[in-house]
Amino acid sequence: MLHLNKVHHIAIICSDYQKSKLFYTELLGLKAIQEIYREERNSYKLDLALNSEYIVELFSFPNPPKRASRPESCGLRHLAFEVNDIEQTRDYLVQNNITSEEIRIDEFTDKRFFFIADPDDLPIEFYEK
Repeated sequence: MLHLNKVHHIAIICSDYQKSKLFYTELLGLKAIQEIYREERNSYKLDLALNSEYIVELFSFPNPPKRASRPESCGLRHLAFEVNDIEQTRDYLVQNNITSEEIRIDEFTDKRFFFIADPDDLPIEFYEK
């Protein structure tokens, strides 16, 4: 039988590397642990960690195609982060000029959550602990 330990990482392709790098590191607070420029692909790869655990690979490629629709296109639907204080998290993002949905309640868990979008319109969810 197959035995999976955990999700190793999530790969995200961005259209504006510097803008996305600042979004994920400065705004969301993920820590850059390794940055590589791959000359043959004209592409950056940035490994990002949360609480010292590697979780996201941020890639740049020349002229990547746009996402088909938001959020119900085939493939990755959204990236979700667990937070302790949902209101404080939303307030911080709004104060940093990030457009945010209103806080909603998950009808199955009664937990609160909301969505924002990264610089390439990838939906990002914040879900209360």
